Amino acid sequence: MDWSKIKTIFIITFLILDVYLLFQFMKTRDANKYEIATEASFEEKLKADEITYKELPKAPIKGQYLSATPKTFTKGDLAKLKGQVASIKDPGTTLTVTLDKPLQISTKFEPAELSTFFKDNVLFGEHYQFWEKNDKKNTITYYQQYDNFPLYKNIKGMITFTMNADNQIISYQQTYLDDINILTAKEEILSPLKAIETLHQKGVLKPKSKITKIELGYSTLVGLAASQVLAPTWRFVVDDKESLFVNAFEGQIIQFNSDEKSKVE
Repeated sequence: MDWSKIKTIFIITFLILDVYLLFQFMKTRDANKYEIATEASFEEKLKADEITYKELPKAPIKGQYLSATPKTFTKGDLAKLKGQVASIKDPGTTLTVTLDKPLQISTKFEPAELSTFFKDNVLFGEHYQFWEKNDKKNTITYYQQYDNFPLYKNIKGMITFTMNADNQIISYQQTYLDDINILTAKEEILSPLKAIETLHQKGVLKPKSKITKIELGYSTLVGLAASQVLAPTWRFVVDDKESLFVNAFEGQIIQFNSDEKSKVE
């Protein structure tokens, strides 16, 4: 056996491996430099357009897809409601409730006013969070949440209170998503800055906009009568008024049109 030749082969092999590893390192370093440069360039564009935003999280964030099933209410559920007249609306996933005694709320409504009512009188009340009070429609809307993440504009997981002319809650409709399960392992999602870049590129985020709130929740990716698939979704509140939504996995802008959801490619 010629040890000299074997030694030479080993040396050449390790040299090739070293060159390959060096190439991979340089490639990764250049990619990171490009990403940092791109982010810096985009931040300059935002500054030029006078678009401001709150401090963004530095560390990567992970998320997963969820599945859920609309609950079918039963007579047993109705029996739990005291001081209320309730009925189940076809196909059984909507609860319609009228209060025996109207519930007075203040003109400058705060969600805390309904905390006790939710706890004592609403089925699964702890699973909902306040969304908005609409004075034109005389309604107050709550959406369901999962693990403290809101399920944005999900008509299968919401409560809508109706008020009378005296600013009293007289009735409400309720839907509820049951059997919420994790579908996939956690994966890194789109950074909020990248989501903002998408909104900016598509012209949805206008110059001189002020992003006053950034939060992560879920929106319906696939909605069927018997089940839903929910995807992580970034919500950006602009000027304390308008909400903009971006799918945190796919990077698509989500637009909610009444009861339907559409995506902007």
